[in-house]
Amino acid sequence: MATTSAKETRKAREAEQRRKAIIKIVRKLIRKGGLGDVSLRKVAELAGYSTTVVYSLFEDKAMLITQAMDEDLLELTKVMSTAANEHKTPLDRIRGMARAYIHFGISHPAEYAFVFMQQRPHAPNESARVQHGDPTEDPYAFGRSLWADLAQTGMVSQTDVDIDLMTQIFWEGIHGLTSRHLVMGPDDTWMPEVPGDRHVELMIEVLLAGLLQQFKAA
Repeated sequence: MATTSAKETRKAREAEQRRKAIIKIVRKLIRKGGLGDVSLRKVAELAGYSTTVVYSLFEDKAMLITQAMDEDLLELTKVMSTAANEHKTPLDRIRGMARAYIHFGISHPAEYAFVFMQQRPHAPNESARVQHGDPTEDPYAFGRSLWADLAQTGMVSQTDVDIDLMTQIFWEGIHGLTSRHLVMGPDDTWMPEVPGDRHVELMIEVLLAGLLQQFKAA
């Protein structure tokens, strides 16, 4: 029994090493040419494995892409939570989270674009290594937890649908600022240059003011 257990442990460890090697190849391909360059056959060839090995670890391209995103999602959640935890009040925690989110996106353009700016096939949530809905791993769940905390103070509506609406509208605002910076870049003169830090702070405050007004507690 002990020999069988040791053999199974070794096989699981080898499978995990293959999985990590394949994910590394996928991330390199995406950085170089986007999702269009990713296919299970091409990944298998570059990783030095047969397509059978790749299919044994990933059911399809959607699952492959989903798991390739895990590292970035976990890092973003960590950055957001660390920034939020530097503050005490729910509103200040949301402000801190937003600043960290924007800074992460602008500082990690390839990773941010991969996760939030490319159309991709979608796999079931359970295919990801990131636990969907867990605020310690899932960035959306963490952001939502901050709005839920604010709702508990009585400043905004406590209904579930309103908390999701506030979370998503706020996210869409900070994502818009982040993605515009990444797409246009510092050399694009189509829009007049404005003070970057002030722009971020004003965006956050305008979003908060609007949401606090629209979602007043009954």
